[in-house]
Amino acid sequence: MTKLFLSILLMTAITQKSIAQEDPYLWLEEVDGKKAMEFVNEQNKKTFDKISQQKEYSGIYSKTLEILNSTDRIAFPSIIGNHIYNFWQDKDHVRGIWRRTTKESYLSKNPVWETLLDIDALALKDGVKWVYKGANGLFPDYNRFIINLSNGGGDAVEIREFDVKTKSFIKDGFYIPEAKGDASYLDENTLIVSTDFGEGSMTTSGYANQVKLWKRGTILKDAQLIHTGNLTDVASSGYSMRDNDKNYLIINQGTTFYTNISYVWQDNKLIKLNLPEDISMSTILNNQIVLHLKSDWIVNGTTYKQGSIVSANFTSLIREIRELTLIFTPDEYTSINEVTSTKNKLLVNILTNVKSELTIYAFENGQWIKEKVNAPDFGTISIITTDEFSDDYYFNFQNFLTPSSLYLANTKDNSVKTIKTLPTFFDGSKYKVEQFKAKSTDGTMVPYFVISSKAMVYNGQNPTLLYGYGGFEVSLEPYYSGVMGNAWLENGGVYVLSNIRGGGEYGPKWHQAGLKENRQVVYNDFHSIAEDLIAKKITCSKNLGIMGGSNGGLLMGVAFTQRPDLYSAVVCQVPLLDMKRFNKLLAGASWMGEYGDPDIAEEWEYIKRYSPYHNLKAGVKYPEVFFTTSTRDDRVHPAHARKMAAKMIEMGYPIYYNESTEGGHAGSITNEQKAKSVALEYSYLWMKLKN
Repeated sequence: MTKLFLSILLMTAITQKSIAQEDPYLWLEEVDGKKAMEFVNEQNKKTFDKISQQKEYSGIYSKTLEILNSTDRIAFPSIIGNHIYNFWQDKDHVRGIWRRTTKESYLSKNPVWETLLDIDALALKDGVKWVYKGANGLFPDYNRFIINLSNGGGDAVEIREFDVKTKSFIKDGFYIPEAKGDASYLDENTLIVSTDFGEGSMTTSGYANQVKLWKRGTILKDAQLIHTGNLTDVASSGYSMRDNDKNYLIINQGTTFYTNISYVWQDNKLIKLNLPEDISMSTILNNQIVLHLKSDWIVNGTTYKQGSIVSANFTSLIREIRELTLIFTPDEYTSINEVTSTKNKLLVNILTNVKSELTIYAFENGQWIKEKVNAPDFGTISIITTDEFSDDYYFNFQNFLTPSSLYLANTKDNSVKTIKTLPTFFDGSKYKVEQFKAKSTDGTMVPYFVISSKAMVYNGQNPTLLYGYGGFEVSLEPYYSGVMGNAWLENGGVYVLSNIRGGGEYGPKWHQAGLKENRQVVYNDFHSIAEDLIAKKITCSKNLGIMGGSNGGLLMGVAFTQRPDLYSAVVCQVPLLDMKRFNKLLAGASWMGEYGDPDIAEEWEYIKRYSPYHNLKAGVKYPEVFFTTSTRDDRVHPAHARKMAAKMIEMGYPIYYNESTEGGHAGSITNEQKAKSVALEYSYLWMKLKN
């Protein structure tokens, strides 16, 4: 054994000992460790024994399960070839069934569904807690599919090839072992694969770093390597972009969460596309590739503004000739929410003051001509699916008091027809929706929605739940929730949805305002909304609870450690909390584009100011926080919630804790699991906030 090797071993041991001394709860990072699971089971039992005894629990659980299992729910469509596909869960299909029907049958009152894959039966057969994670098919007949299956609901998937005619997995068909990667068809006998190929093939974020073309009948490890990114990238992947009869193989090298280098594989070589690295490619239509700008872009002397969508002649772009055409430029209060296409037209979903508007664009004589869709106003529109063989598409509309309605529309004649409507799960006529703006500490006006009883008394005593996220350019839009309506509104609560910076409600600038060293503005926005609710006498700190998950869980941790005086209940779901080690846990390294790198001293300097795990103090009157996570979450490590809970317990602070044993980052899989989580969380909120 060389002196150098001994020196490395010694330094590693010293480093590990130093980290352990600095963080005495590292043992909770061992996901399935015996001691860690003993902690989890003990805390789970304490929490369930206490909260399940609350008078609200059984009613919330049973009503939530009834809603989740309701056969009146909309079976949302996915148009693939000549069929409508759907994944469905209910009391008889706990893990769900993947099924299909004809386009004609789907429009009938009682569609005739053909079950293709029963996940419950598969789980029983294999002895594995399988979770369906999606499928993509082989163009153009779609008789074969690549099926993604997760063991327990994590992001890592096992990939199998499936024949819809025989309703079975293909013997000796394509198969890829469990990994954080993906695969799709290039043609009948070729897969585009990014997965764990062994040493050097995965990034520090835990995602695939290589893209290969795998021919049927050959060994996976011998597949043709066509791209390798950097180990410090987020991920690399490949996929097909179709433009009617043309098919392009696109390679995306995600250098950070918000930047990527794009290539097209053509004539057996990789061609880099001459595009800004923060640009987003949406679709290709009639040789026009549609691009969403995250920053200003100057091309041939013309400035195309941040947040705009433009198109470029794709054939020219491959030859490094940029010919841009402006499609839409948003104003200060507008952002692009969705961009997709039917066979002949472009669909753009625009968000204005956090309300949706749907527009059709046609490329004629070198310019884009727009036409507004006659869709409902004052709510949220979501494009559900489009038909690549026609101009049909489906969209959904909802708002806080209006249940989801599914519409069949057509971009050619701009027709809109109501197909299915979700039944009401609570009496919306008793409530009102208001939109306000709170002034943040830097003077920025931050919007938020308040849903309350029309008879609400402004006495500062209403139990109020404030929900937030504030990150990754994710917009929080009005939505209908029978679960929230029954568990919260119907029992006398007020619900508030915040649209703080870090999100995408007002476009890329709204998101970028809260990145890295500017992160505190996100939390200031949230505190300002809380203070505005109190100033309006809607509630008071004694009756104000907050809720958020993932990045929103980080928001919750910051909120109660920075302003414990403002909040009396905190539901902190699947959170990030230890911001010193977040980049070393599972997919954490991929989020350094959002938060910064804690291993760089000057970046840790601003991160440590808000890191919840590092800002806990003794002798502070914190609310009794409810932490939730999942053992099988392979995106945000369960150790974040575990360590924060353990640290608070040791400091003498009472907490509540619930860790599901499956469910991945979603936290639960079956409707029973979801109903239990909902009942625990809302019963906790009533326990803490009711007068």
